[in-house]
Amino acid sequence: MTRRQAPRPALDPRGHVVNANRPMAFVADESLLDDLLKLAVAAACELERVPDVTAARQRWSTAPLVLLDQKGVAECMAESMPPRGAIVVVATDPEPPELWKQSMEIGAERVVTLPGAEPWLVNALADAMEGPASNAGKVLTVLGARGGAGASVFAVAVGLTALKAGDNTLLIDCDPKGGGLDLVLGAEEEKGMRWPDMQLSAGRVAASSLHMSLPARRSGDAQLTLLSGARKGEGPAPDAVAAVIEAGRRAGEVVICDLPRQLEAAAWSAIDRADLAVIVTPAEVRAAVTAKQLARELSDRGASPQLVVRGPSPGGLRADEIAASAGIPLLATMRPEPQLAQSLERGMFHPRPRGPLTHAAKTTLNELATVSSRTHRGHTLRTAS
Repeated sequence: MTRRQAPRPALDPRGHVVNANRPMAFVADESLLDDLLKLAVAAACELERVPDVTAARQRWSTAPLVLLDQKGVAECMAESMPPRGAIVVVATDPEPPELWKQSMEIGAERVVTLPGAEPWLVNALADAMEGPASNAGKVLTVLGARGGAGASVFAVAVGLTALKAGDNTLLIDCDPKGGGLDLVLGAEEEKGMRWPDMQLSAGRVAASSLHMSLPARRSGDAQLTLLSGARKGEGPAPDAVAAVIEAGRRAGEVVICDLPRQLEAAAWSAIDRADLAVIVTPAEVRAAVTAKQLARELSDRGASPQLVVRGPSPGGLRADEIAASAGIPLLATMRPEPQLAQSLERGMFHPRPRGPLTHAAKTTLNELATVSSRTHRGHTLRTAS
């Protein structure tokens, strides 16, 4: 059997390995270029400067991010560069009045002005160095029809199942009054930030920053990153939840958000970005009524929730009867997971490979993979400052 050789990395004229994920800067303004190089250092990013439009054309289709100043925009327009995404036009404050029109014509996604947009640009450079994901990630929100429905355990089970399947996963605790997902995962003693430690509001956060600062689990080359509550302090702000979710989505990860039953602004921020919303309910009539009310709220917001029913039913009701009563499509059913309470108490929770939780989690992940993403990749020109 012939062993297949790995492809040789690209080399520069000096024989050094070239990082194909380097953002490209076609910037004539030397002062502006110096500022960009300093920001690249802050982002641990290797920025590739190209001297002319001929060199820019060689990297135009492969660079994960293209930075242009006003002269770079004009030269690219003159050369009729083909359309592409991830073009950012950089200017010093105040920006030239005609720059917006030129940026729209070149197809730029943003115009940023320095020094005001420095934090945004550092994160954008860091994201570019991580390497573009082959596909945008998908976002799942998990809610319980009542307290003790098992939504948090199910959210963690889905995350661990995705990890075992080789998917990078981001598990986000959006319930400020819950016990904290780190307890479910058995990670309460592990070092790493929790929501009260995260100094986030609006803006952009790099997935690499989350990977380095949060507790994690690994399986082969895949990683599950956990952002948990801390049983103290306030819950996350809506803009912070949005920033973390979008970081995971850009990195191509499976993003799972555990939400409280009382839907407040932070929870709605997650729901508005979810590709799939799942309500977990025991097989009880009262819980089904609550699930129906919750589904109505979600539907009014544009979500289309599906139901996971946890048995057994005290009254002998079938899962399809519960779903019909709630008026929600049935996604999966779960029998009791053997030894679940003991494994949670000991901080050793992991769904059994062929157990009810794993089966329901796989069904949910398969459904998540098939739904259309709610991410919007329009060409509306935006500003960051």
